[in-house]
Amino acid sequence: MPHITIYLDNDFTQEVKLNKERTILGRRPDSDVIIANMAVSGRHACLIQQDEQVTIEDLDSTNGTFVNGRAVKNAVLQDGDLIEIGNFKIKFATGPSDADAQEEGLTVQASLMPMTNQDQPATLLVGRIKVVAGPSLGRELPLVKMVTTFGKPGVAVAAITRDEQNYFVHLVAGVDAPLLNGSPVGQQPVILSEGDQITLDGNVLQFSQC
Repeated sequence: MPHITIYLDNDFTQEVKLNKERTILGRRPDSDVIIANMAVSGRHACLIQQDEQVTIEDLDSTNGTFVNGRAVKNAVLQDGDLIEIGNFKIKFATGPSDADAQEEGLTVQASLMPMTNQDQPATLLVGRIKVVAGPSLGRELPLVKMVTTFGKPGVAVAAITRDEQNYFVHLVAGVDAPLLNGSPVGQQPVILSEGDQITLDGNVLQFSQC
C-alpha cells in the first residue's frame, strides 16, 4: 500500500498509509494528517489516489509544496519521491511500510525512551511527562521540542506534538494504541490537559505543564 513517512530535521515523526482516495495534509485539526507547525498551512496539500497512481496537489498554501526540490501545484508521485512542506520532509513509497514489517514480526527492538525530540519552538510553553508507574518509574522528560516520540518499535510508538498553546498525543505506529486516561488514542491527535495520564508499553506517563 502506498504510504508516506514524515520527518522533521531528518528525524522520524510519523508514518501514514494512504488508504483513502483523498488525504489532506495540514495544520487544521480536521486534516487527515495533522502537521502542527506554523510553517504549514491549515489545509496545505492533498494526496489523491486514482487508478493506482498518487498525485499531490498544493492547496494554495502560503509556503508552497515541493517535490524533489521543485515547487509544484500538481505532480504525479513516484516511489522514493521526497515532498517538502514547511520544515517537514515527507518520503513517498509504494512498497510495504515499516508498520507492515513490524506486524509481520520483521522488527523486534524494545526500550521506553524518547526516540526523537525535535525542533526548538519559539514560545515559552513548557510541558513534561513523568513515568508514575511501570518499569521506567521516575523517568522524566521535558517537552521542549515540536515533536517527541516514545515507546517500543514493533509494539507501539506514540508522539506528543505541540503548537503555540497546546500539547497533543497520538499513535504513530504499532498494534497497541496508547491509552489516555483509560481511553485508546489513534492517529488523530488528542489535546492533553494537566494531570492526564498516558499508558504505553506497561508504563504510565503523567503530563504536566509549566
